[in-house]
Order: sequence, then structure tokens, then C-alpha cells
Amino acid sequence: MIFNMRNMFNALVLLLVIPLSVSGQPPAQTVPDFEFFRFDKRPFTTMDLPKSKMLFFLFFDSDCDHCQHAIKSIGEQYQSFKKASIFLISMDGLDKMDHFMNTYGSKLKREKNVTVLQDKLQQFIAKFKPVRYPSMFLYSSEKKLIDYEDNPESVFRLVNAINKNVK
Repeated sequence: MIFNMRNMFNALVLLLVIPLSVSGQPPAQTVPDFEFFRFDKRPFTTMDLPKSKMLFFLFFDSDCDHCQHAIKSIGEQYQSFKKASIFLISMDGLDKMDHFMNTYGSKLKREKNVTVLQDKLQQFIAKFKPVRYPSMFLYSSEKKLIDYEDNPESVFRLVNAINKNVK
């Protein structure tokens, strides 16, 4: 009985410690290898990223108020964001993602440099290491992190970083 209680205690400690260590990790400093999926279910991998533009990744949840605010703000400042390739990624189902984009991201949905992707393999959190929703990552064309932001009120910082790093 003591052996089982000790195992249960150790398991409980691990369950409490592991999430804390993951949330304390810095965001990915370079774009990691990944496989997400387009709306037509075709895979989209790191190899599909453009080579000559900054890369902007926004990780969102369709029910997140802050995500809704962030996507609207980016749409309103699209002229600055169009200097980068934009990837909007969610683990939600395609119907929820489509509703989210129609409701909050309508200014971005049809833009050539915007790609909406589903993370159905649930890789984004483990590989990019976001802290919370929304998580916004700006990478150089060399795939090095320029800026990370998870506060939708600070989208202006990303606009400044894009303008500063345009080649």
C-alpha cells in the first residue's frame, strides 16, 4: 500500500511541475519544423514557408476574446503586416476556424500573404512554446525570432518590428 501511495504522490508532483516548466520556457528562437494543414486538408510544412519574407505566426483559439481583438487589430493594420507572410494557426475544428475568420478576420481572409492553418496534430505548443492565447511570433526571412507578443494591445510593437526589419 505504501508503494502505491508513493507512486501516486510522485505522479501528482510530476503533474504539477511539468506544466510550470513548460510555461516558463522562452518562445522558439528559430522556426521549428512543423506540419499543419490547410483548409483543403493538404499538409503545410516548414518547407512551404517563403524564403524571402518575414514570417508572422499567430496562434489563436476561436473562443478567446483576446484572439478576436488581436485578429481585428491586425486586419486594421494590414498595410504594415502585408510586408510579412502571415500564418494564422489554431487547434480548433475547421468550422470554428472558418466562423472565426469570417467574423473577426474578414479583412485578412482573402489576402494573398495570409494562410490559415489547422494544427490537428497539436504540434504548435510543444514546438513554438507559446505562453498563452493569442501568441504572436515574428521571424526574419532567415527564420530567427525578431519579436514575440502575447498581449493583443501590443500589436503596435509588432508593426514597429516589421517596419524596422523590412529589407
